[in-house]
Amino acid sequence: MTSRRLGVLVSGRGSNLQALIDAVRGGRLEAEIAIVVSNRPAAYALERARAHGIEAVALDHRQYASRDDYDRELARLLGSRGVGLVCLAGFMRLVGQPLLDAFPDAIVNVHPSLLPAFPGIDAQRQALDWGVKVSGVTVHLVNRELDAGPIVLQRTVAVEPGDTPESLAERILIEEHRAYPEAVGLLLGGRWRIEGRRFVSW
Repeated sequence: MTSRRLGVLVSGRGSNLQALIDAVRGGRLEAEIAIVVSNRPAAYALERARAHGIEAVALDHRQYASRDDYDRELARLLGSRGVGLVCLAGFMRLVGQPLLDAFPDAIVNVHPSLLPAFPGIDAQRQALDWGVKVSGVTVHLVNRELDAGPIVLQRTVAVEPGDTPESLAERILIEEHRAYPEAVGLLLGGRWRIEGRRFVSW
């Protein structure tokens, strides 16, 4: 990883964006957030970014004829800002091939389960419906399959008696805010490689 400039893609509130901002400002993550982009112009995450003096751009996917057209424009915009690592922070769109081609092994996502268990939406509800005793957080590289890229880091969160999807989600989110900046720092450090589908660091 040659550039420590991050591009953060968001769709909603941006709490994981805030965790990255806090880690950078607190000296726990040696990086610069170069740009924040949202596919939803009303996303509160854009306000978070601007409040910290970070460039924030609304790129509405509804204005593009196809997913590939949108992803090509995303890749162009991120590339023009010198982004080295793309961080998905509640970005509610599947990443397409043009963006994957532009940033090979350089797009990272955080997911509220211990993948490969419970990919996709409503991960906390899925975990409770299955009756698992432990859930958690996975930070992974992004590939063409949904929530299926090489796993960078995982943290566990115990499922407690009487948990609801909301109460479990609250505790998982706390762990996400710790794990995501740590994993991003690991990726930026460059001491890793992909072996098959394994992420190996040293």
